[in-house]
Amino acid sequence: MKQETKCIQAGYTPKNGESRMIPIVQSTTFKYDTSEDMGKLFDLEASGYFYTRLQNPTNDYVAAKICSLEGGSAAMLTSSGQAASFYSVFNIAGAGDHVVASSTIYGGTFNLFNVTMKRMGIDFTFVDPDCSDEELEAAFKPNTKAVFGETIANPALIVFDIERFANAAHAHGVPLIVDNTFATPINCRPIEWGADIVVHSTTKYMDGHDATVGGVIVDSGKFDWMAHADKFPGLTTPDDSYHGITYAEKFGLEGAYITKCTAQLMRDLGSIPSPMNAYLLNLGLESLAVRMERHCSNALKVAQFLEKHEKVTWVNYPGLPGNKYYERAQKYLPNGTTGVVSFGVKGGRAAAEKFMKNLKLAIIATHVADAHTCVLHPASSTHRQMTDEELLAGGVLPDLVRFSVGIENVDDIIADLDNALNA
Repeated sequence: MKQETKCIQAGYTPKNGESRMIPIVQSTTFKYDTSEDMGKLFDLEASGYFYTRLQNPTNDYVAAKICSLEGGSAAMLTSSGQAASFYSVFNIAGAGDHVVASSTIYGGTFNLFNVTMKRMGIDFTFVDPDCSDEELEAAFKPNTKAVFGETIANPALIVFDIERFANAAHAHGVPLIVDNTFATPINCRPIEWGADIVVHSTTKYMDGHDATVGGVIVDSGKFDWMAHADKFPGLTTPDDSYHGITYAEKFGLEGAYITKCTAQLMRDLGSIPSPMNAYLLNLGLESLAVRMERHCSNALKVAQFLEKHEKVTWVNYPGLPGNKYYERAQKYLPNGTTGVVSFGVKGGRAAAEKFMKNLKLAIIATHVADAHTCVLHPASSTHRQMTDEELLAGGVLPDLVRFSVGIENVDDIIADLDNALNA
């Protein structure tokens, strides 16, 4: 099936007389006839459900749809994009380990890695996504367990060279994890370019309607954990909490990573979305392909307008010919990039804030990648915990305005921009 069809059809196929829409299994608990039946679930000898803190049928239907869209082997939903990023790394790295990450990742993820996970004993080295081969090679250490980047950086809009970083990661025997939130699998499938694990904040384009917070992790099923057994003991040695099961042996390349993530991390940390939220996410997924086409066409017209406006000092949109990342975007995202445009207002930070106050259609919100047009000044909001040096390293200039172009009529969006800039 093509992507547009998968958005509607993948993940759930009703049987004769069953609900056409995925059922909302709003239950914490599942009944079994015997203790032996339930025991098989606790021993991971049988598939099924026993407590929604680990798994729920509604959530799994939606995860299966996203897995199909990304071309993966297994997937799991989480309660937020932050939880997905955290689990994706913590599933294979612990105290004393090291991870290489792009310096231009979303500010919330940067803070998660650089502060919270560092307190847990995991060290991170942040590299410029455009660093030299020598600089990239120097970032790896004997205890490196993963590489992490974003397809399109939020809000710097830097297009990540997936293939290059995948090759570097694999040369060191570690997987590449890619946050594909801004591109979505409609515009880019990182697994096809060598990524091993893909994460999303489903709160953004996948939901698309300000309705549900959520995240997802998709495993490609291609990374050979046993070939690097010494690096990943959690997957390649017996798990005492499940009677000595070795995930990589029992569940193979296609199932080991997500099974461990579910059976260990979701069991112990429990950041699972409610079945109702998963149902609402599925409604968003059904129109994802249609909306992304509109987001991208609107955003390109907005970027072209801003490029010519006398009150705008610079415009960054990877879909614009002449953009630094245009050629890379044509390689990885030939059918469209994203609906987010970043730009600077003449007069710097103060002018940017005044401009935003004069917008009428676009709302000031921390949210992004949504059906509604919204705007944010990252340096004073999502990235305010970062130093000036960290902001520059992350591609966030003090005057940067992040403009998330919605699916309204583009003439109305441009008129709103024009009025606010002229004010």
